[in-house]
Amino acid sequence: MKKSKILFFTGAGISAESGLQTFRDSKNGLWNNYKIEDVCTPQAWEKNPALVLDFYNQRRIQCKEAKPNLAHELIAKLETQYEVVVVTQNVDNLHERAGSSKVIHLHGELMKVRSTANPELIYQRENDISLGDFCENQSQLRPHIVWFGEELDPEILDSAIKEAFTCALCVVVGTSLQVYPANSLPNYVPYASKMIIIDPMASDIDFDAGRSIHYINKKAVEGMQLFYESLVKM
Repeated sequence: MKKSKILFFTGAGISAESGLQTFRDSKNGLWNNYKIEDVCTPQAWEKNPALVLDFYNQRRIQCKEAKPNLAHELIAKLETQYEVVVVTQNVDNLHERAGSSKVIHLHGELMKVRSTANPELIYQRENDISLGDFCENQSQLRPHIVWFGEELDPEILDSAIKEAFTCALCVVVGTSLQVYPANSLPNYVPYASKMIIIDPMASDIDFDAGRSIHYINKKAVEGMQLFYESLVKM
């Protein structure tokens, strides 16, 4: 018997509860320590690649020290009853470490690097990257991250859209849906499918007025607990 598909669309809010800083947090965000134009753009890479590498080396260390939280774990646990697909804006690997088997990363992956000359040469890498670390074709390695000003991989975006088209339920967790084009993904969910948004400011998120949406105005962990408990009772 075919399982119903749940699409989870996750953002920085779910990782924040594992202790990973977000850029948009006004109190303790990464913006307070770094300027976006200095570390997260192609221009930053051209100007000071050593600084960019150091920034992501620090992020990689923090990611390895962080642990999946209950929200990650509950999403993975639902695979026993449903077909679960995770589409995430996050570059960490906490969904995978929690046990999710199908995760689509829209903005790249922190634990991977790629060639500066050939973006299709991608390697798993958990250690630091330094200037002089080359790929097999002798070009410098860079973080496998979609920087501001770069386009999403069209194949990855298309894959995510196809999953949205065929889901019975879409659950948005920990994202304010502000980053384009990732924020357009829920628009591809069929109107007949259910949609739930879990975020402290969920009901403030501007969305298609014609769609039926259930809002859970909680952080990711508490919101996922409420959602999970209601789902297993059905």
